[in-house]
Amino acid sequence: MLEQLLPEVNWEKVWESTYETIYMTTWSVIATFFLGLLLGLLLFLTAKGNIWENKVINQLIAAIVNIFRSIPFIILIILLIPFTKAIVGTMLGVNAALPALIIGAAPFYGRMVEIALREIDKGVIEAAKSMGAKTSTIIFKVLLPESMPALVSGITVTAISLIGYTAMAGAIGAGGLGNLAFMEGFNRGNTQVTLVATIIILIFVFIIQFIGDIITKSIDKR
Repeated sequence: MLEQLLPEVNWEKVWESTYETIYMTTWSVIATFFLGLLLGLLLFLTAKGNIWENKVINQLIAAIVNIFRSIPFIILIILLIPFTKAIVGTMLGVNAALPALIIGAAPFYGRMVEIALREIDKGVIEAAKSMGAKTSTIIFKVLLPESMPALVSGITVTAISLIGYTAMAGAIGAGGLGNLAFMEGFNRGNTQVTLVATIIILIFVFIIQFIGDIITKSIDKR
């Protein structure tokens, strides 16, 4: 049926590119979640009045986060080519896209984590401290559970952004639907391929948003 409606589309390449996009998005979202969570916790805990208050470390982490958040993703990919080659061995393919995807998204998510932690009622944290709770207990029993709805909502937004990043990475040889749309669609004037790639990306975005909304609502006890 699809072959008849869109005869100029090579569906084998479409499914291969779809898998590549899913691969890049999945691994980059997982890595971004943990790295961003670490950055956000450090930003929050080292801020004035918090457990690990340290102005120097806080400003250093904040500067790193702000710098990498400010660099346009397509430029970041180019800047990271030497680093990518050093750890992956090549600048082409899905694995070569992962460093730029993670480094580009983790600072963004880190800020969202920090904002989520700041919204927690200070009284809850002070109550845990007064009962002699260790820092690890405060982090895992108070901070993370209290901010979980915002953290899930944040990673949902970040995952959607990462799908867009994979499309940009694909345009310079990383593979995936972005590469398919650029190489097979734009370069060869095949609008059917571009349309199919766009529709699949939109489907991914709707699915991720739908799942994220369901999880957020199920854990939000307010």
